[in-house]
Amino acid sequence: MASFGSLGVGNNRAPSRQSVAKLCRVCGDEIGCKEDGELFVACHVCGFPVCRPCYEYERSDGNQCCPQCNTRYKRHKGSPRVAGDEEENFDQDDFDDEFPIKSNHDESDHQHNANQSENEEYNQQHPNGRAFSVAGSTNGKDIEAEKEIYGSAEWKERVEKWKVRQEKRGLVSQDDGGNRDQGDEDDYLMAEARQPLWRKVPIPSSLISPYRIVIVLRLFVLAFFLRFRILTPAYDAYPLWLISVICEVWFALSWILDQFPKWFPITRETYLDRLSMRFEREGEPNGLAPVDFFVSTVDPLKEPPIITANTVLSILSVDYPIDKVSCYVSDDGASMLLFDTLSETAEFARRWVPFCKKHNVEPRAPEFYFSEKIDYLKDKVHPNFVKERRAMKREYEEFKVRINALVAKAQKKPEEGWVMQDGTPWPGNNTRDHPGMIQVYLGSEGALDIEGKELPRLVYVSREKRPGYQHHKKAGAENALIRVSAVLSNAPFMLNLDCDHYVNNSKAIREAMCFLMDPQFGKKLCYVQFPQRFDGIDHHDRYANRNVVFFDINMKGLDGIQGPVYVGTGCVFNRQALYGYDPPVSEKRPKMTCDCWPSWCCCCCGGSRRKSKKKGERKGLLGGLLYSKKKKMMGKDYVRKGSAPIFDLEEIEEGLEGYEELEKSSLMSQKNFEKRFGQSPVFIASTLMENGGLPEGTNSTSLIKEAIHVISCGYEEKTEWGKEIGWIYGSVTEDILTGFKMHCRGWKSVYCTPKRPAFKGSAPINLSDRLHQVLRWALGSVEIFLSRHCPLWYGYGGKLKRLERLAYTNTIVYPFTSIPLLAYCTVPAVCLLTGKFIIPTLNNLTSVWFLALFLSIIATGVLELRWSGVSIQDWWRNEQFWVIGGVSAHLFAVFQGLLKVLAGVDTNFTVTAKAAEDTEFGELYLFKWTTLLIPPTTLIILNMVGVVAGVSDAINNGYGSWGPLFGKLFFAFWVIVHLYPFLKGLMGRQNRTPTIVVLWSVLLASIFSLIWVRIDPFLPKHKGPALKQCGVEC
Repeated sequence: MASFGSLGVGNNRAPSRQSVAKLCRVCGDEIGCKEDGELFVACHVCGFPVCRPCYEYERSDGNQCCPQCNTRYKRHKGSPRVAGDEEENFDQDDFDDEFPIKSNHDESDHQHNANQSENEEYNQQHPNGRAFSVAGSTNGKDIEAEKEIYGSAEWKERVEKWKVRQEKRGLVSQDDGGNRDQGDEDDYLMAEARQPLWRKVPIPSSLISPYRIVIVLRLFVLAFFLRFRILTPAYDAYPLWLISVICEVWFALSWILDQFPKWFPITRETYLDRLSMRFEREGEPNGLAPVDFFVSTVDPLKEPPIITANTVLSILSVDYPIDKVSCYVSDDGASMLLFDTLSETAEFARRWVPFCKKHNVEPRAPEFYFSEKIDYLKDKVHPNFVKERRAMKREYEEFKVRINALVAKAQKKPEEGWVMQDGTPWPGNNTRDHPGMIQVYLGSEGALDIEGKELPRLVYVSREKRPGYQHHKKAGAENALIRVSAVLSNAPFMLNLDCDHYVNNSKAIREAMCFLMDPQFGKKLCYVQFPQRFDGIDHHDRYANRNVVFFDINMKGLDGIQGPVYVGTGCVFNRQALYGYDPPVSEKRPKMTCDCWPSWCCCCCGGSRRKSKKKGERKGLLGGLLYSKKKKMMGKDYVRKGSAPIFDLEEIEEGLEGYEELEKSSLMSQKNFEKRFGQSPVFIASTLMENGGLPEGTNSTSLIKEAIHVISCGYEEKTEWGKEIGWIYGSVTEDILTGFKMHCRGWKSVYCTPKRPAFKGSAPINLSDRLHQVLRWALGSVEIFLSRHCPLWYGYGGKLKRLERLAYTNTIVYPFTSIPLLAYCTVPAVCLLTGKFIIPTLNNLTSVWFLALFLSIIATGVLELRWSGVSIQDWWRNEQFWVIGGVSAHLFAVFQGLLKVLAGVDTNFTVTAKAAEDTEFGELYLFKWTTLLIPPTTLIILNMVGVVAGVSDAINNGYGSWGPLFGKLFFAFWVIVHLYPFLKGLMGRQNRTPTIVVLWSVLLASIFSLIWVRIDPFLPKHKGPALKQCGVEC
């Protein structure tokens, strides 16, 4: 075990206190009384408890209806009039109160959790209305904190705009002059704090309605087109016709799976200023939730340590409270190079973190900050900025030299193995047989920056590995980080990043907290997914590396259903969702009954209420020991403890005596936690703390020992890790499986797309590396298809929505489209060479169906680009690479997956690299020969030869043969155009074709030419004996 630093344990935020007065079911504040001293009742129909400000807000900006009974609110005395009040009786006595002066609130400052069930049902009843999302109110002491966010001029302008809006609504009198300046600021902050932290931004109906209409029309056209194709077979080319029809039916089903999950696209908008006002109040403890960052790496020689160091530095300098950030770096290769790199990174962070926060620079990864070609002096007013930036750049260059020296030293491993600075052998000299290692670099006592301030916690983790154990690659490493972080910091939220994805937006965590800390919606969120953006890709993006269509179209469509899929990085998780718990269920309100009916008419309702009341009394016997409600996990009920009281399992078992059978069975069920989570009392105790935090009385030494225990290689044996808990095992694309399991339990996810990209990474830009990346993704999908977690049959009877299931089905069946795609791309060449065609005659009806189908395809694409904002170049590159990847990587993934799952044979495709040019985007022109290049190369040659043969045949046979030729040439050119980026990748820079491609092309062309000459298809063929002229008149 490596040497350890000391651990700094942060204080937990105290739980919010509840008021004994009657509370508003929308915002959690006290309802208050009317002028006559009676309790304010907003709705006289159902009496749903709503305070006066929420009532006024709902009438002015909402849908003017009661959240419970959906009855339109009547105007109360003193309330300003809104549209629709003219039909009501007008009371002349309250004319003086038509424009009342808003007075300051004198209530105490409380933080309340709004009632979840009413608001959730309200959101379901009014999806287009503005949902309330309020956690408390603010008073005048928040003004200074808010002023710091904005400049004085901007602040005054913002308050003035708010006053104008309030005057238009009749909420503020215009004749107060300057006596209300301070009060206006108070009221403005109160109004801002009561607003939601986020809102849905639906696609305008002018954009989305035509899109949906065209989808429906295309579905009908496709149905009639397939009917026509099936009922009109080509008997002279029956095998070609049958193959083409099967392919077209498969393409139609594939299009349905891909298209209909995009039926409800939405975008979301966050309000970071409201988040700050609500949880970062002046004079109070910071209320933002802690976050644990996970960075995973395997081999530092393949994943450059300087890139990993930049990712870590960007995490340590995020715009978030220092004591609420912890960074855990997983080294699955047990490399001393990464260990020493993190040591240097921790030392450099003492200077880099205060520089970033002092000057508010973006991005906060030094490599990318100093390489940006922008005006770095924009919006910088500090007089010492230029001087400090130059000094910091020089220190970073010295830091890079030290890292490069470490990399050069690690190229050749000593025979006796690596030795640490204290002279002891490095425990990870054998990467497949070593103990667990944990090193705490920052976050301990004495780990301060150059200004004397604390730094976020930085922890190195290398899990134990022994021969004979399954370690499950990245999924196993992530699960080890879950357990280590639960023991050392136990933040309620976790963010995982690949080592080459740095934080590009320092406020990205705050963006996610706007959703996860929402008092109603956040409790049902399993994760917030950010889109992946990439650096270092050429402007043309010939191989669709940016994947813009998926991230800006498909993911927004899924966000309108149950949430986006998990894509493996740039995702903020709810820790409780990864533990296998079900989301909280909204309690149903008791049905309203009328007292005028006999008691026997509503005995069922009354009986249920009495029964639930008795059950509530029975739960109350536990007092403050446990939560009164249960959480469900894997179909069983488990009692969850609060964040403040912590008890050992032994103490709970000893206290069972005297409880009723219900409580006894609930408490005894906690023994199953050890079977599910493993033999670690500290970790089990952390799973019972819904709001995170560490048990009281713990010390760093005992926590480190427990952390070493939970990353041992045998810890997960006979537990639910990888099956129902954490990252799910069974596929190389563990991200799809993990998100799918959480959605099946009923969790929702959110797609967050801030204006400044939250995270950026690097992507393979040359053809061979890109194909191998796609091969790995497709192989994972095939593995899921052949497992018990296949969306076609898994999770029925659960809470997965139908369109969400369609989307997950599409993610696991798309590799199988490669087989019909390869056949369909071969058919045009065969038709041109044989003179046959898959359609018997091209009459007017045939032309109409083909024209209608292609017009609907074009219209769908154009309208999709309109509402999504994706450029036509990105869309076309995506279409091209769909064909390139389909006939190469996806095809090999299908056969490799079948061999791996059914026969247990694991095949790999080697990549041979050649030298690249040392220029910008030089890697783009790096040619690496791989087996994946053979199928598309063959298709290009076949179709090119087919075009030449078809045109030659038409020239020899005369004018009449040109008509049928056009249809064949159209399909052949369709294949060639889609494979053009592949052909350009083979040609390299300035059309310099690699020698190996020239040899293959010449060989295949020669063989085909010899066969063509031997067949000699242009001469007429005769059957029977040759007849000669005999010269005799017969």
